[in-house]
Amino acid sequence: MTARELDAAGITEPVLRDAYTHCRRLNARHGRTYFLATRLLPVERRPAVHALYGFARWADDIVDSLDTDAPAHRRAADLALLHERLERGLRDTHTHGDGGGVEPVVLALADTARRYAIDHRHFSDFMASMRSDLEVTDYPTYDDLRTYTHGSAAVIGLQMLPILGTVVPREEAAPHAAALGLAFQLTNFLRDVGEDLDRGRVYLPADLLSAHGVDRGLLSWSRRTGHRDRRITEALRAFEDLTRGVYREAAPGLAMLDPVARPCIRTAFVLYGGILDAVARDGYAVLHRRAVVPRRRRAAVAVDGLVRLTAARTSTRRVGARTSAPDAPPAAGHELTAVEHAPAAVTAPSGPLHEEVA
Repeated sequence: MTARELDAAGITEPVLRDAYTHCRRLNARHGRTYFLATRLLPVERRPAVHALYGFARWADDIVDSLDTDAPAHRRAADLALLHERLERGLRDTHTHGDGGGVEPVVLALADTARRYAIDHRHFSDFMASMRSDLEVTDYPTYDDLRTYTHGSAAVIGLQMLPILGTVVPREEAAPHAAALGLAFQLTNFLRDVGEDLDRGRVYLPADLLSAHGVDRGLLSWSRRTGHRDRRITEALRAFEDLTRGVYREAAPGLAMLDPVARPCIRTAFVLYGGILDAVARDGYAVLHRRAVVPRRRRAAVAVDGLVRLTAARTSTRRVGARTSAPDAPPAAGHELTAVEHAPAAVTAPSGPLHEEVA
């Protein structure tokens, strides 16, 4: 499958093929839900998504290393070196060759950025948020958190847009793409409250917590003792409500995407959004265990995505056939309704869903 994807994308240089293959392995190993959704993309676009994920995963692993031999100053140095190599790779149009000792994730990302003309500012903003994670351990308000998540999440959605393609001007779809990246990360914050606390971080805004009588000390006590507290449950529920609001902001963007890209993003939308349901069904016990959902539910969502992908491809072929006919009328976009008419889960994800989401 890897060779087929690379061939379809026109990636022929051996070093680049190895770099993209490395990124694909990272996606398959660490972001299995995201990887599942990516399989619904047209084959030639998948390597670019793997490159984006691979780089983000690499940077995140530097920041979140729990290795006692990698103290904060060492991680900061490693992150600075990665940023330097990224900037060099984005500037240099001849970084392929033998790779020059550059990380495969940088080679693949720089190549993807060139192929799809991705705005380099998105990568700078991402790295700024990664540096912030080395120093900032909590956020006083939701606005403070949004400043951080612009670089850590919203820009991921913006990086994806040129790869996915749109049926409207890209700037019209951009706010929804940014909101979807944010929604995914807020979902992860809720699911990973306990694990993040172990790393010394609390991503839930302090003002939201304090409104329910919760602070870091109470969270730590609950994590350490395994005891529940009604105030924590109410705070987590409030964060869930906030996150669902962001999903509602993102939802209109699905119909703005290239029809053949919609099944992939819709699948990710439903799978990630469903993690919120899994958390709620488990009684908001995220300080003590990770919410888990049955594989059969993920499989059902994936099958639905395949059905939608088939419909989108069929519709696209019909439009192409009609526009190539001598007297065919122009395609007005109404041929795309097979994928636009998604079930209610698109705007209000429901059902027990979960996997290892990066």
